Amino acid sequence: MDDTTQNSSTGEKVSTVKTFAELMDGIDDFESLSPESMEDVYASTFQIKDGEIVNGTIVGFESDFILVDVGYKSEGLVPRIEFPSRGGDLKIGDPVEVFVENCEDEEGVLVLSKEKANRIKIWDELTIAYEKEENIMGRVTARIKGGLTVDVGLKAFLPGSQVDLRPVRDLDQFIGKQLELKIIKLSRKRGNIVLSRRVLLEGERAEMKRETLKTIEEGQQAVGVVKNITDYGAFIDLGGIDGLLHITDMSWGRVNHPSEVVSLGDTIKVLILNYDKEKERVSLGHKQITPDPWDSVKIKYPNNGRVRGRVVSITDYGVFLELEHGIEGLVHVSEMSWTRRVRHPSKIVSMNDIIDAVVLDVQVDTRRISLGMKQIEKNPWDNVHERFSVGTQVKGQVRNLTEFGAFLSLDDGIDGLIHISDISWTQRFKHPSEILDKGQEVEAIVLSIDTEKERLSLGMKQLSSDPWVNIEEKYSVGENIKAEITKITNFGVFATPEPELEGLVHISELSEDKVNKPEEVVRVGDIFNMRVVKIEADQRRLGLSIKEYIEATGEDALISQAPIPEEVVEESKNEVSESVVEEAKSEISESEPEESSDVTEEDSASDDKEQK
Repeated sequence: MDDTTQNSSTGEKVSTVKTFAELMDGIDDFESLSPESMEDVYASTFQIKDGEIVNGTIVGFESDFILVDVGYKSEGLVPRIEFPSRGGDLKIGDPVEVFVENCEDEEGVLVLSKEKANRIKIWDELTIAYEKEENIMGRVTARIKGGLTVDVGLKAFLPGSQVDLRPVRDLDQFIGKQLELKIIKLSRKRGNIVLSRRVLLEGERAEMKRETLKTIEEGQQAVGVVKNITDYGAFIDLGGIDGLLHITDMSWGRVNHPSEVVSLGDTIKVLILNYDKEKERVSLGHKQITPDPWDSVKIKYPNNGRVRGRVVSITDYGVFLELEHGIEGLVHVSEMSWTRRVRHPSKIVSMNDIIDAVVLDVQVDTRRISLGMKQIEKNPWDNVHERFSVGTQVKGQVRNLTEFGAFLSLDDGIDGLIHISDISWTQRFKHPSEILDKGQEVEAIVLSIDTEKERLSLGMKQLSSDPWVNIEEKYSVGENIKAEITKITNFGVFATPEPELEGLVHISELSEDKVNKPEEVVRVGDIFNMRVVKIEADQRRLGLSIKEYIEATGEDALISQAPIPEEVVEESKNEVSESVVEEAKSEISESEPEESSDVTEEDSASDDKEQK
C-alpha cells in the first residue's frame, strides 16, 4: 500500500511505502489469505513511481553512493556528492527524503536523488511563500550586471533598484550578508526567481511614518539621519518621513555648501521649525539648537570698538569679515582707505586675510555690522592745513589724467587736482596729456583746501607771473616780433613770442595768397617774423600777422624752418614713387599704336594751334 504523509514545515505530501512485514503485521489471520491475496499484499510494497518524493532509510555506504531503503524490492542508490560533506555525518538508520528518478535503469538499479528532492521541496516552499506573500531569508553571493545573486536554497536575482529605498552606488557592501526579502516574481517553469528588499523597507517606512506623524510637533527637537544632500540643503530621515534642513538653517555662520556641515549617513540633532500636516512637509533647523550669537552682538561689538576678522567674501562693493562663527561685518569699499580710490577690494585684500577694523555701526534687526579699515589709521586730511597751507609750493607725481585736469599724488597719499585751466597762463589744451605724462614729477602751488570734501586744488601756472599783466607795456600794435609756431588749427596757428605767452595768427593773416589749410604753408616749430595787430589784455588775446609783416617790410617772414618729420618724408617718397610709376605707365601706353582713336576734330585743331 502507498500511504502519504504531510510535511509539517512545507505542507507537501510525501509518499511512504510500507514493507511486506509492515503490511502483514496488520493482518490477524495470515493463514486465511489466499495465494492471490498474498500476491496483492506483496505487490503493494512496490507501489512507487518515477518522479515522486518518498521517505527512506539509510542502510549502507559505498565509495560513491549511499544505499537507501524506500520499501522497494531493492535498495536505491544516491550519489554521495548530493549530501553535505558527502554524507560523512550520516549513519545507518537515518531517515532521508529522496526523489525517484528511475525505478529500474538498464541494469535494474533503483536510482534516487537527494538533490532533486531538495530542489522540489524548496520550490514548493518558495511557491507557498510567494502565494502567501511571506518573507524569506537569503544570502547574497555575488554581484552581477543589474543587481545581486542571492541564495535562497535556489539561485535568485535581486535587482539593484530593489536593494534599498534609494539607489545604492556600492552593491558590493551587501555580498555575504543575510537579508530578509520578498518574492516579487516566480516562474517554476523558467526557473526564475526575482526578489525585493525595497518592498519590505517601504512597508516598514510607511509604518514608521504613521507613528512619527502622531508625535511630531513644531518646536520639538528630534534626531535624524542625513539621507540626501543637495545644493540648497539636506534631507533628514526622522523615521519614515524626510524633513528638509535648508542651507540657511544649518549654521549661524556662512555655509557655501551643505556638505561643509553634514555628510551622508550622519546622525544629527534638529529642531522642527514647521510641519504642514496636509502636505506632510517638515522644515528643520540645526543652528536653532544653539544660542543665536546676534543676541549679544551689541555688547561684544560696540561702536568705535576695534575688531579683527578673516576675509570670507570679496564683492565689488566691499569685503565681509568673519568676526566669529555666525557673525560677519561689511567693510565698504569707501571705508578701506583715506586716500586711495579703491576700484575693487581685491586690489587691497585677499581671501582668508586677517584684517583689523573699527566698528562703525551695528544693526541687530537686519543683522548687519558696518566696519571700517581706514579708521585704524589717522585721517591724513585732519592736519592737511598744517602740511599743505594755501600758497605752499609742493612737488608730486602725476597719478591720473582726465579731461578736466591732472591728479597729483603728494606725501602721505594726499591727492591734489591741477585743473586744466591752471596748467598754463597762455597755452590752451584739449587734454592735459598734451603737456603732462602719467608718472611725471611736477611742481605746483596749493590754491585751496576743502577738508570736508577732502579736496586739494593745485596750480602749475601760478609758479610764474601772469604775462598778461604787463603785456601792453612789453608789446604794441604795429610792432614786429619773432614767434615760434606751436599749434595748428583749421582757423589759423598759435605762436609764442616768449614762454607762457601765445598769440593767434588767423588763417587770413598767414600769407598774401589765399590759404585753404594752414599746414600747407607752416608747420609746428617754424620761426617767423610777425607783426602785432591786436592786444586785448583783459580777454588774454594777442593777434599776430605774417602777411602784414611781409606787406610792411617786403621781406620774407620765415626765419628758420622746422625739420620735416621722418614719417612725412617716407610718405612723400612713396607718393613720388607712385607718381613715377604712373607716369611711366602713361608713357608706355602713349608709345603703343592705337587701334582706334577717339580724338575729335576740335581736339586736333586745338593741338595744332598750340604747336604753332
